[in-house]
Amino acid sequence: VTVTGANNCTKTATATVTVLPLPNATASAAPATICEGQSSIITASGGGSYLWSTGATTAAITVSPATTTTYTVTVTGANNCTKTATATVTVLPLPNAAASATPPTICVGQSSVVTATGGGTYLWNTGATTASITVSPATTTTYTVTVTGANNCTKTATATVTVLPLPNATASASPATICEGQSSIITASGGGSYLWSTGATTAAITVSPATTTTYTVTVTGANNCTKT
Repeated sequence: VTVTGANNCTKTATATVTVLPLPNATASAAPATICEGQSSIITASGGGSYLWSTGATTAAITVSPATTTTYTVTVTGANNCTKTATATVTVLPLPNAAASATPPTICVGQSSVVTATGGGTYLWNTGATTASITVSPATTTTYTVTVTGANNCTKTATATVTVLPLPNATASASPATICEGQSSIITASGGGSYLWSTGATTAAITVSPATTTTYTVTVTGANNCTKT
């Protein structure tokens, strides 16, 4: 600056403004795109200290946002100058995975169809890749399906098939061998109700066959399962 006095004399003076460089602040997310429930690591660089919008002060932070979120970090260099950087984590929705069994309860030896919905592709714990599978479990079994949506995100769903035991059906004839014209009493056990091949519905029937004959009884248990 040139200063001119009232007497028209002049003198110069100087002042220097020193400009310090900002830190080379950067931030990046890996991976930058995740599915709901997954995590991403966001890393900052370029300075001596860091302060994230989450309150963290480390160079790297692990985040699991529920929705797409932008994270901001303030980077402070050795010269105490600061600069901010941002990194965005994009969150993709999971498929609306569901599974159901029809019927959900079967008797031993019967089948159930288990169906999955909500995605583009399916993978069952049985190895099947169709939306529906037919199963005949020997005991109560839970089936798991991994559903993959169009965005490649996955979600699992389960369906349980309850298996009811068959009645302990038995039938015996007394006597088992007769002469023509004689009778035998055939008795069934193991269930709540009985239906014979003769049409009888009692636990025991008296028969007088003319030739050697096999009689069949269908025994129905309390759980409504049947066995012959």
